[in-house]
Amino acid sequence: MTAFAAPRSSRTGYRRPGLIALCLALFAGIPATWAATPPAERAGATSRATKTLADTTCRAIATRVDAVPGNAPLLLRSYDSLDGHGAPGLPPLHSAAFTYDNALAVIALLACGKQAQAERIAEALRLAATNDSRLRDAYRAGAVGNGKPLPNGWWDARQKRWIDAARDYSGAYQDGSSCGNLAWAALAFLTMHDATGDVRWRDAAVRLADWVVQHATDARGAGGFSGGIESYLLVPQKAPWKSTEHNIDLVALFDWLQRSAAPGDWAAQARRARRFVDAQWDTESGHFWMGTTADGATPLHAPSALDVQLWALLLPDAPGEWRRALAWVERTHATRGGFDFTGTRDGLWTEGTAQAALVYRQQGRDAEADRLLSILARQVSPGGLLWATPQERVAAPYSYYHHQPHLGATAWAVLAALDRNPYLPAGSTVARQAADSR
Repeated sequence: MTAFAAPRSSRTGYRRPGLIALCLALFAGIPATWAATPPAERAGATSRATKTLADTTCRAIATRVDAVPGNAPLLLRSYDSLDGHGAPGLPPLHSAAFTYDNALAVIALLACGKQAQAERIAEALRLAATNDSRLRDAYRAGAVGNGKPLPNGWWDARQKRWIDAARDYSGAYQDGSSCGNLAWAALAFLTMHDATGDVRWRDAAVRLADWVVQHATDARGAGGFSGGIESYLLVPQKAPWKSTEHNIDLVALFDWLQRSAAPGDWAAQARRARRFVDAQWDTESGHFWMGTTADGATPLHAPSALDVQLWALLLPDAPGEWRRALAWVERTHATRGGFDFTGTRDGLWTEGTAQAALVYRQQGRDAEADRLLSILARQVSPGGLLWATPQERVAAPYSYYHHQPHLGATAWAVLAALDRNPYLPAGSTVARQAADSR
């Protein structure tokens, strides 16, 4: 979700096991000898690889929190330099702490059993959510003082002056408030509430949910919620388009609020978001449209967005029909070793491949999940974070992910390795009950 703009396989009728194993191995980027390995030996190796991936990624995120002395609230930088130590060279990303990445880090750290580290990030997000006029899509990384995080900015050595991203950098969307990012922050708060029982976390989630209802409720077309606020050069304006992914996130958020007995009619808001998601399902092709154009009603038929197809399947009451989206993903997004974002097949998108691994695991397709986790284990950068992509860059909708160590990709790898659905409380039986009822 935090891509930065410089910011699909056919099947044959063959049933020859040796040929199929070789083709799958080459397609997935796995040596052919691995495909010929006995199943029991292969299972043991994948189990060890999954544990190693979980340990490595949990440690990488926790270490970055611990690197800031004390216990003050803080936000983590979303991208590292290529050597894995220090900030990236691209100025707008030098100190950028994207809200989405940090929310994911909270959920991942709690899954890792690192509550103290999770709480430092969560508290920084809570301060931003309660003390800022609205939660922004990005802030400046580091310890938080004076009640709320600072806006992102950096020192420009050539100009010999401080650059405020929101004020001076025309390509920055960092001052906006995207509904999907707000939903993820609220989900992080609810995960903290589930872990601690402290009502301040639920209150913070309610505050963000209220903001979405007040500012993004949209009656056009299939209803649902619009994109939130876009802000370029400190000129905020309503985002008129609608995102299927945002509305999926909001279904998860509103349902969780309803289950937690938070004040408000969250069931009605969940139904509103869900009607929009349902309307974006294309029965003929078996996949979701990415969202709408600015008129709030006309579906965007291109590009195909990988996360939309996968995240819908993490909703506990996802209908069985939606499982067809996995076949779409395999036909349209498959690339060597995993999946790309937009169907251009220009390279592996690490974050989305981790999401696919989690969905496969949640669907009981353990062999596919293990294969992808083995691939992810090879994407660890020198500093421990996973590369956003092993390629120089891969396309995202309207932007690119570059070959840089990425917090968000690492957090999703944690969730996949630990089989943790971020849309639900830890150990929730909701998903199993919903699956049994389908």
